[in-house]
Amino acid sequence: MTLEPVHMHKISELAERIDQSFELDDPKTAADIYKLLEELKIDGKVILKAVDRLFRGMVRTELMADGEDPYPVTYACDSGSTNPRTYDSGLFVDFCHCGLAATPTDLDVQRCRTIVCAAYSSSQRIAMRATSGWETFDEGLGRAKLVAIAPDELKRKAPDMVHSFAMYLAESEHLLFMKDRLEPESFFIMDGPIYPKQLMYWMVLDDDEVRIRQNPDARKILQNYIDIIDHFLETKKPIIGFVKNPTDMQIMDSVRKKREAFDLPWLLDAQFFRNLLSPEKAGKASDNGHDGWNSKNHRNNGNHGKNGNHSSPRSAYITYTNWFLQPNRFYERMLNGTSPLAAGGALQQKLRHKFSPEDYALCFFMLYVPSKDVVFKVEAPYGLIKDDFLRMQITKKVLFDLSLHGFPLTLTKADHLAKIRKVERQEIDKFFENMSPDITYNDTRWGKFNDI
Repeated sequence: MTLEPVHMHKISELAERIDQSFELDDPKTAADIYKLLEELKIDGKVILKAVDRLFRGMVRTELMADGEDPYPVTYACDSGSTNPRTYDSGLFVDFCHCGLAATPTDLDVQRCRTIVCAAYSSSQRIAMRATSGWETFDEGLGRAKLVAIAPDELKRKAPDMVHSFAMYLAESEHLLFMKDRLEPESFFIMDGPIYPKQLMYWMVLDDDEVRIRQNPDARKILQNYIDIIDHFLETKKPIIGFVKNPTDMQIMDSVRKKREAFDLPWLLDAQFFRNLLSPEKAGKASDNGHDGWNSKNHRNNGNHGKNGNHSSPRSAYITYTNWFLQPNRFYERMLNGTSPLAAGGALQQKLRHKFSPEDYALCFFMLYVPSKDVVFKVEAPYGLIKDDFLRMQITKKVLFDLSLHGFPLTLTKADHLAKIRKVERQEIDKFFENMSPDITYNDTRWGKFNDI
């Protein structure tokens, strides 16, 4: 053991000194901030506003699990990645492998896969043979593609860019490839945000060292995500992005800029929502007004729902917010909207779209799951959420899945389906016979502790 009791004792004293500084937190701070979110404006632009009305809700998990699944057929999409690999030749490469999982299980759907390899080298001599179309395999159920980022398009961020190209292209292309195979009355879950936010950022950033604005594959990715939303808006089928680890800061940053009279202790939006949605921290006030809670169910009929959910004090409930519309501004002033249309507009690149630009604007609501002590974010396009019935059904479906399993079961299945394991990543390294992995000391020191 590196740290002996005497060391741990001193660390505990330092931690206690910090911990005691937070004892005087006002539990009403989160509720007071929440009132501002009914319509939050900065410089005259609406950054955030409540869809319908502002509220906090609570559901009893055993009662949700005892109910009917609003969408018994559910699909989820996930991409597994080798993570960016570097080699002694100067090559940066990432392989992403995308698949769909279904509940109930559909082996025909799950067999279909899309693989994208994104590669970059700063050498002008290297001419990687990118594929113009798709190469099929596995009796036409699999598709593969190699895309190359040109040497003059990057002077930094090479690992981030090969990962973004591979992941977003694999995900969007596989979803478009599979969309007509989905059951009509189904529910679709994307792993993570519904839009390629990282790529959108670099597409509009005026940076001489990351010049992917004119890259045809980058533009294709933006168009793909618009085409995906068009499909779901046309068919009125629900699609959500389930964000497991939300790291957004825009709400807290905007509230801070308003210079309201209270202190703002949180940097991340998720930190704020964790306090807002935890009854122990925020206080469960009356059922009326912004400080109160709306409960979808309040009777108690035992610890076991008909779907097999088990209840304990920490798993007895889930709390959540109303839906919000985010019509303007990502990444400060660089994007004047929250959909790929904004990125395309910033570059004077008209993207095809079938609906009003407002329908592509980002909507979301937040959930707190006490059994896991985590906050999740659920995203969807405004074109779906503006429909009262569809918004209610989407909310109910998410709450049902979380009440039953603590996490969307179909998304867990998709993660297992798409994951590229460590042993497979090591095997892929061996396919490159003319180069060796660019290994660091930390790889040799900690590599054996990596996941399998």
